[in-house]
Amino acid sequence: MTAPTTRDDAFLQFLLRMGDNTLILGHRVSEWCGHSPVLEEDIALANTALDLIGQTQFWLGLAGEVQGDGKSADDIAFLRDVWDFRNILLVEVPNGDFGRTLMRQFLFDAWHSIQLGRLMTSSDSRVAAIAEKTSKEVAYHLERSADTVVGLGDGTEESHRRMQEALDYLWPYVGEMFQSDAIDMEMVAAGVAPDPASLRDEYDALIGRIMATATLTIPDSSFGHKGGRTGKMHTEHLGHLLTQMQWLQRAYPGANW
Repeated sequence: MTAPTTRDDAFLQFLLRMGDNTLILGHRVSEWCGHSPVLEEDIALANTALDLIGQTQFWLGLAGEVQGDGKSADDIAFLRDVWDFRNILLVEVPNGDFGRTLMRQFLFDAWHSIQLGRLMTSSDSRVAAIAEKTSKEVAYHLERSADTVVGLGDGTEESHRRMQEALDYLWPYVGEMFQSDAIDMEMVAAGVAPDPASLRDEYDALIGRIMATATLTIPDSSFGHKGGRTGKMHTEHLGHLLTQMQWLQRAYPGANW
């Protein structure tokens, strides 16, 4: 992706990054509806998915306003192609088993809660308002996912093995959340959002505490996948996800209930 030509261009890309993260993760989590290991978890995951989709409406709705071409949040969600999405790769990878799903949720929630905490002091009142509205939901998401990671990590031999495998698999996707580019620097200069790299120390401290309690070992590797938030490279999984998520609007343009 080319560097933004104006601050409005950078702002739009920032909003798409926030909204696409919650949209794609919300869809992934919704795939557990009717398939979770127990009814309580089925309901909890469905509620998490609904929260994330609700947050998407705020971010993509504002993106539509900034874009200024009359597009709604629904238009932006359902009528773009893979290369137009700006979500991090972490949220688009398949769910795997229940342990991997909750590990991914925790790794994202930890970043999300810190990010929203910073955005509540954004120079843009609309961004600050969205952060304020959504932060309570995300605080609950983080509490729940952290408790589950601890419970399964420090549980049975089988649950511990699965959670360690999940952490090993997902950890290379974490670094992308903290990579900075020209868009981020524009947002920092405008006081709209923090430098992603500035969140890393707080994130690592939080992750370290929870993993220690869960008796899980954080991989000692600096390798990181990237390309999602810039739009340069997504995994093959995003295309498959979009065929499921977008098929109704693609098959019946303008369809509504």
